[in-house]
Amino acid sequence: MKGFYQIMGKYFARYKGYIAGTLGMNVLAAIFNVFSFSVILPILQILFKINDQHYELIPWHTAEWGNMIDVAKNNGYYYSQELIAEYGPATTLLLLGVVLSVLTFFKTLTYFGGSAMLAPLRTGIVRDIRNAIYKKIVHLPLSFFSEERKGDIMTRITADVNEVDASITSSLDMVIKNPIFIVVYVGWLTALSWQLTLFTLLVVPLMAFGIGRIGKKLKSKSLAMQNKLSDSVSQIEETLGGLRIIKAFIAEKKMTDRFERVTNEYRDISCRVAIRQSAAHPVSEFLGTVMIVLVLWFGGWLIFNGNSPIDANLFIYYLIILYTTLQPIKELSKAGYAIQKGLASMERINRILDAENNIREAENAHSIEGLEHDIVLKNVSFSYTEGREILHDISLHIRKGQTVALVGQSGSGKSTLVDLIPRYHDVSDGCIEIDGQDIRSLRIQSLRSLIGNVNQEAILFNDTVRNNIAFGMEEATQEEIEQAARIANAHEFILEMPEGYDTMVGDRGCRLSGGQRQRISIARAILKNPPILILDEATSALDTESERLVQDALERLMSTRTTIAIAHRLSTIKNADEICVLHEGQIVERGTHEELIARNGYYKRLHDMQQL
Repeated sequence: MKGFYQIMGKYFARYKGYIAGTLGMNVLAAIFNVFSFSVILPILQILFKINDQHYELIPWHTAEWGNMIDVAKNNGYYYSQELIAEYGPATTLLLLGVVLSVLTFFKTLTYFGGSAMLAPLRTGIVRDIRNAIYKKIVHLPLSFFSEERKGDIMTRITADVNEVDASITSSLDMVIKNPIFIVVYVGWLTALSWQLTLFTLLVVPLMAFGIGRIGKKLKSKSLAMQNKLSDSVSQIEETLGGLRIIKAFIAEKKMTDRFERVTNEYRDISCRVAIRQSAAHPVSEFLGTVMIVLVLWFGGWLIFNGNSPIDANLFIYYLIILYTTLQPIKELSKAGYAIQKGLASMERINRILDAENNIREAENAHSIEGLEHDIVLKNVSFSYTEGREILHDISLHIRKGQTVALVGQSGSGKSTLVDLIPRYHDVSDGCIEIDGQDIRSLRIQSLRSLIGNVNQEAILFNDTVRNNIAFGMEEATQEEIEQAARIANAHEFILEMPEGYDTMVGDRGCRLSGGQRQRISIARAILKNPPILILDEATSALDTESERLVQDALERLMSTRTTIAIAHRLSTIKNADEICVLHEGQIVERGTHEELIARNGYYKRLHDMQQL
C-alpha cells in the first residue's frame, strides 16, 4: 500500500474535500454498524430467555470511561426488561426490531454517501491521468518518439489508463472505507475483551502471510502482461500502415503468425495473473474461518473454566463483530491484488509522465517579434547519442529575405539541421542566433511563431478543410482562409468538393490527392504568415502537374520570406540565393547554382545524375 499512496497521492490533492467527506461518512457507517449489532443482545435474551437476572438502572452521569461498556450493557438490559414488563415480550421484540431497522437505515445511508463521494474522485483521477499523458506527449521533444513505438504509447494512453481505472480507482472505495471499518471494529472488540482481541491479533499474521504469498509476484506478472498487450497493439498499428506491402509480398501468413505468437504469450500471462488473483477470495475465506474457529475455541475454553471476562451473550456478540471484521479484511486483500495490477500499468504510464524534456526555456527567456536581420548558425554540431555526430561544425549565414537551399544524399543531416532552428532538438555544440540572440534565450512559443513549415508528407488532421487551413489560427476569418487558399492554388478544387471548406478531409487527409494535401498545408503556412519558412522536400512526392501547381504556390509563399528549402529535385532550387551541399553531416560546397556547376564538384555530380 505504501507504493500505492506514493504513486497516486499527487492525484488525490485536488479532491481533498471528497476524501474528507467519504472518510467521515464511513466512520459514521462503522459506528452505526457496531450499535445496530448491539441491539441483537436483548433480542437474543427475549427469544431464548437465556438471562433471568434483574437489572437496576445505573445513572449515565456516574459512569466512568473505563466501565462505560458495562454500564451500557447493564442499562440496555434494564430498558429491555422494563419494556417486557410493560408491553410484553412480543411487542418489545417488535420495538427492538424497529430500532435495529433504523440503525441499519442510517448505516446504509452513510455507507452509500461514502461511496457516492468517491465517484467524482474516481472519474476525476482517470481524467487527470489521461490529460497529463496527452499534455506530456505534445510537449516532449521529437527525439523521445524516435525511441518509442507508436503502438506502445497508444496502449499506455488507452489500455493502461483503463487498467488503472479498473484496478486502482475502482478499489478506492475498499482502500478508503475498509481501514476505517477495521480500526473501528478492532477498537470495539478491544473494549469488549482485550484478552480475546490480543489472541485474535496473534492469529492475524497467519492470514497476512498467506495473502502476501499470493500477491508477491502479481505486479511483475501484470507488467509483463501489459508489455505484451503493447506489442500486439504495435503490430496492429504497423499492419494498418503497411497493408499494401504485406499484400504485395504475400506476407499475410507471416504477419498473422507473428501476431498470433504475441497474443498467445499475452493469453498465457493473463491466465496466470487471473488464476493468482482468483485465489485471493478462497484463501482469505479459509484463513478467516480458521481464525474464527481458533477464537471460538479460546473464548469457549475461558467460559468453561470460569475465567472469561465476558459472559456467553457478550461472547456471541463479540463473535458477530469479529466475523463482520473479516469482510473488510477480505475486501482490503482483494483490493491489494487489484492495486498491484494497476500499479504495474501506472509504472508504464509514468515512463511517459516522468520522461525528461531536455528542451527547456531559460529562466529569463524573452519574446521576439519578428526577423529583422539574419539567422546565423555558428559552428553547430549535433548528435542524438554520444559518440555519433549527425552534424559537425556547420556555419551558415542567412540574411532576411534570402532563400537558402540544402541538398545532399539521404542521411546527410539536412532535415536534422532545419529541425534545430525551431528547437525541436538543441545543438550539442555551437549556437544558432536570430538577430544576434541565441534561440535558447527566447521563449519557445515566440520562436516557433516566427517559423512556418511545409513538409514532404503533408500532415492533415481528420477535420474540415477550413479547420486544417486555420490550424493554430483560430481567430482567422473566412476571407483570410480563402485568400490563403487562392495563393496556394487550392481555392478552386476546394469549391469543387461536396461541402466546400466544410468538407472532412479524412484520416491524415486520405480523401485528398497528394497535391491537394500539399496545397492545403501551404495555405496553412500562408495563413500563419511567418517571416521564416522551412520547406522540407515539399514537392518530391508529387506528379509533374501537381508539382507545377505546388511549386507555383511555394514561389508566391517564398517571395516575401526568409526561406530554408531542402530539395532532392535540384530544378526546384535553381534560383536560390545560396545552395549548401551537405555530405555526412558537413557542408562540403556552397554557392549559387551556376557557381556550383562551374566548380564541377559534388553538386555537379548530383545535377548530372538527375539530368540523366
